[in-house]
Amino acid sequence: MAECEALRNIRHRNLVKVITSCSSIDFQGNDFKALIYYYMPNGSLERWLHPSLEQEIEIEEAPQRLSLRQRVTIAIDVAHAIHYLHQDSEVPIIHCDLKTSNILLDNDMVAHISDFGLAKLLPVKPAESSSIGIRGTIGYAAPGNHLLQLARN
Repeated sequence: MAECEALRNIRHRNLVKVITSCSSIDFQGNDFKALIYYYMPNGSLERWLHPSLEQEIEIEEAPQRLSLRQRVTIAIDVAHAIHYLHQDSEVPIIHCDLKTSNILLDNDMVAHISDFGLAKLLPVKPAESSSIGIRGTIGYAAPGNHLLQLARN
């Protein structure tokens, strides 16, 4: 539901585009919810940076590698998307789980951020904010405001 809320009104070339969503109940009576994205033929950035042993065995030729130009372009694409989410969207959105497996690459190797399941929509007024626990993938924690302040100095 958080992902649906986050993606409902945002439009940017470097964010995944949702085709549709579905909601159902599985054979055991559990809720099933899914978002259907446009297909990203080049998979995730993780696959390109850290191919699994199975992927390397499946590819008979030399594994594909990203050029320096492609890496810089992908980093710029991600930066544009994050800037949009934080500064230009109607309600600021913090992704909370940005990692290489959540960056999908289209046919032209353009990066698209996906998986907004842990996203936090920030209140317009700072007084409305509430503290939350650490969110995101185990082993990853987004930098706090104090780290951002240090980076500015």
